[in-house]
Amino acid sequence: MRQRLIVMAALFTLAVDSPPPAAAGAFATEFTQILNHAQLVLEYIRQGEQLANELKMYADMLRNSGRLGGHTFGPISSDINALGRIVQGGQALAYSLGNLDYLFRTTYPGYTKAPNTYYLQYRDWSQTSLDTTLGALRAAGLQGRQLTSEQAVESSLQSMAQSADGRMEALQVLADINDQQVQQLMKLRAIMLADMSSKQAYQATMIQQQAASQAATEWFFTTGKVNSDGKSYLPGSR
Repeated sequence: MRQRLIVMAALFTLAVDSPPPAAAGAFATEFTQILNHAQLVLEYIRQGEQLANELKMYADMLRNSGRLGGHTFGPISSDINALGRIVQGGQALAYSLGNLDYLFRTTYPGYTKAPNTYYLQYRDWSQTSLDTTLGALRAAGLQGRQLTSEQAVESSLQSMAQSADGRMEALQVLADINDQQVQQLMKLRAIMLADMSSKQAYQATMIQQQAASQAATEWFFTTGKVNSDGKSYLPGSR
């Protein structure tokens, strides 16, 4: 646009400083040639501007198609595996155990008429509940320690988001952020599973104690033998 204004100003100057009427014919021819040259110059300027716009478009395309030099991902696999291992201490009924169903049924058999080992069973029930609760606390502690590495990942993502140049890099940073959100949801599920295991182990212990107490009462009044004064009495006997 600036070049066009300069050319138009030059043509205006030539028109103002026109020669005397005596040389009008020669001047008209010369002026026509100047106009032709001016139009040619304007055409070159227009082509130059078009070329500049196209080069700018290509530069934008190259910038928007650029890829990140590297991605930032958290160690989700190792973190999840570590959470699965840390809840498996002692007699805990951890969510990550492969034989969880068998262990639960073995530990909490439900209503059964075998009260002779009640104190041993009570010891196992209470220990299982305590170990499962401890596993949930260990999982919470481990996730607390993992926050340090997660903060480093978050800082890296923030830096990448601020320095992203072009649409492609911005989309890749957004993909990394979404992946980090998925990882946090997976860790949240793991800690929720550990908490659920702890609560259900405690509930199972309470239910099993009630069932065992009822079974012992029934055994005493229907099957159990009572010794008194050197004599044995069966339920219903005199």
